[in-house]
Amino acid sequence: MTGYLDCWIEVAAALFSQALSGQPELTESLPKPMPGGSFGFEWVLAGEVEGRFVVLLDASVLEMPLVGEGVDQKAGWSELLREVADAAAGDMLPKAGQKCRVEGWKEAAAASQISRAFQLKSGSGVWTILVRDETHAGKHLESVPQSSTPQRAQSAPAGLDEGKSFSAISPGIELLLDVELEAALRFGCREMPLGEILDLGAGDVVELDRHVTDPVDMLVGDRIVARGEVVLINGNFGLRVTEVAAPRKRLESIRCLF
Repeated sequence: MTGYLDCWIEVAAALFSQALSGQPELTESLPKPMPGGSFGFEWVLAGEVEGRFVVLLDASVLEMPLVGEGVDQKAGWSELLREVADAAAGDMLPKAGQKCRVEGWKEAAAASQISRAFQLKSGSGVWTILVRDETHAGKHLESVPQSSTPQRAQSAPAGLDEGKSFSAISPGIELLLDVELEAALRFGCREMPLGEILDLGAGDVVELDRHVTDPVDMLVGDRIVARGEVVLINGNFGLRVTEVAAPRKRLESIRCLF
């Protein structure tokens, strides 16, 4: 069954690549000491999953402006890791059928035991990241047999959002929920030389790079927020959604519009 650590790894790999300079890659590695010392943060999960989660980073990562030029690197890392923590908590509902939230954020001391070790690799260096996972099912779930988990949570496809995890994304996000955004469907695309485009005429057929049975992308800004299949509703085209991006990825579409 998917745990909080699994969600954290997936979200961290995606957000580190998107938010950090040089688009570094997060890969798993063998645990090893941090020669230059470390810094980190810990938080507590509450809800249907609870317990402590600790992330320690190689202190030398603060010497590189990965979170932006002219930015307090430690504060920037704290903000980024808080985003990862909140997004991973939000992903627990669609992927494991368990609701949880992040509480008690603070700087962490060295962890005596390590659950997993990773390397953050970019063109400017390689840094170690250590994770201590002490999360577990909440007490009110420990006595419930696995088979009694609601069927909706068991059958939800990966990436599906139940629509109730906005509180785990960011406090105050409710202020943006009524903002109207333009959404578009993308059936496919194709690169064409300018000469061919100028030669197009009525009746010409342009073949796209997607098969007729492939899912259609739903975009907000330039970000894919969902995929599905085209349907007809009272003579109009519609989209039956079959896959939805995680809440954090959907919020990224708002960033590119403002």
